[in-house]
Amino acid sequence: MEPKAAIDAFAALAQETRLSVFRLLVQAGPNGLTAGDVAARIGVPASTLSHHLGLLERAGLLRSWRVQRQIFYATDYEGTRRLLAFLLEDCCQGLPELCGPGIAEAIDCCPKPTVDA
Repeated sequence: MEPKAAIDAFAALAQETRLSVFRLLVQAGPNGLTAGDVAARIGVPASTLSHHLGLLERAGLLRSWRVQRQIFYATDYEGTRRLLAFLLEDCCQGLPELCGPGIAEAIDCCPKPTVDA
């Protein structure tokens, strides 16, 4: 991952609503949620949510797809993996085992999507 892409991803997450949306969609898994479900669970108007979802998607952290009249959103697990790997690639001078347990698990935490985008 290029530094600019990492900066864009962190900037997208550096806002309370977007961070809440991202965490909700991580919990929801690869099948995601409809935009309406996200709005209801987060408690923001659909018009406001649309802006936040778009920003997270452009940052490579979410993906979306349409099913009839509904738009679904889910975590872009590959984008999330790239961001985690970028953060940890030089951990402890190339010896991630020195950083403590869980570093490898953090990078490999994200499941592969089960639906086609």
